[in-house]
Amino acid sequence: MTTTNVPRTTSKTPLGGAFARLWTASIASNLADGIGRLAVPLLAVSLTKDPVAIAVIGALAYVPWLLFGIPAGVLADRMDRRLAMALGNGVRFLVAAALSFTIATDHLTLWLLYAATLVFGVGETIVDNATNAVVPALVDRVNFDRANSRIQAAQISVDNFIATPISGVLYAAAIVLPTIVGATGYVVAAALALALPVAAARARVPAASSESAATVVLPGTSTVPGEEPPSVEAVVERAPVTAMEGLRYLWGHRYLRSMTFVTAAIGFGFSLAQATTILLFLDHFRVPAAAIGVLTTGVGLGALAGSLVAPALTRRWGRGNLMFGATALGSLGLLGVGLSGNLWLAVASYGVGAFGVAAWNVPWGSVRQAIIPGHMLGRVLGIIRTVVWGAMPVATLTGGWLGRVDLRAPFVVGGLGSVVVSVAAARLFRSSDARVAEG
Repeated sequence: MTTTNVPRTTSKTPLGGAFARLWTASIASNLADGIGRLAVPLLAVSLTKDPVAIAVIGALAYVPWLLFGIPAGVLADRMDRRLAMALGNGVRFLVAAALSFTIATDHLTLWLLYAATLVFGVGETIVDNATNAVVPALVDRVNFDRANSRIQAAQISVDNFIATPISGVLYAAAIVLPTIVGATGYVVAAALALALPVAAARARVPAASSESAATVVLPGTSTVPGEEPPSVEAVVERAPVTAMEGLRYLWGHRYLRSMTFVTAAIGFGFSLAQATTILLFLDHFRVPAAAIGVLTTGVGLGALAGSLVAPALTRRWGRGNLMFGATALGSLGLLGVGLSGNLWLAVASYGVGAFGVAAWNVPWGSVRQAIIPGHMLGRVLGIIRTVVWGAMPVATLTGGWLGRVDLRAPFVVGGLGSVVVSVAAARLFRSSDARVAEG
């Protein structure tokens, strides 16, 4: 396939020491997340076997994005983004420590687990929004795909090959150990966030040239003959940081608005499918609890491969073509899990689905970072995630109800629905490169 008309979206220049620190902070945070991602459902299974009750855990993980996604985005644009990341990880440390205490004293209940899941999610909204908003301030635009690929690859590697297997072993040894180790990871992540350079504190705003500074009057300013107009940085710094500004921008941007709704529809299908994953492997395929983490290695390999090859596929095919192909492949992978009657075939299908999801996430993240102005990146990302993730609690609960009929049914319904949406949105996906070029 020729690459003549594919825009150059990545370079081989070093990402720099500042990005390395952000990447390391992300690793520490994801280590704690990965441990909790398996430990919390296992704790829930120790308290109940009801598929709907288990699905509530997954639903509650998304509720904070519905309630706090936009405020977290405003926070990321209003305050020092390094402090925002430290704050979010600090909140999660306190929750993990409190959860450890209730387990150790034999006071854990399903309702306490639900509450902990909610607060964990609040911390996640703050950290994720700030982390994604920091990337454009630390790396050049041509390196967005590489930076996002490395962050996601690290997340997947830690979650699936380190955190999840460790969590299963720790849980088997003593059910309190996963939350203790997770709390430690959040402390490390907070410290590393505070060690980021000053450049990470705010959005990078291109300085106006001397010629444009003499002729351009920025909105909301006035000039006096003989005086230079204020700089772009000065206007952005004193402009009010409101969620409404981000809402107006997103609603007025036809491509981003459409992509938000399409992503929400596909995310609904994926969440529907994944609602009963733990029970599917434990009860349907008869996998021991301690082996769940090891079993998900196959899924992690697919996701890691998708993250690592995404920049190369982007260079060859363009972001739009990759996004379409990745969503279609991911949807077919989930459908394969539901149709499979064999454990290893189901794991392989799940790995294919994970490959598609990971390969999609890299260019979609870069597209948003390239299009959305840096000073409102946190808010717009928060709004997009509020819409996308806000539909997921309904999806996971629906998946739980379907799971009462058959644990494979959520994968079949969710996979089919996502395939249909992916095909219907093919033209929108393929327009992504042109939208980035337009700015």
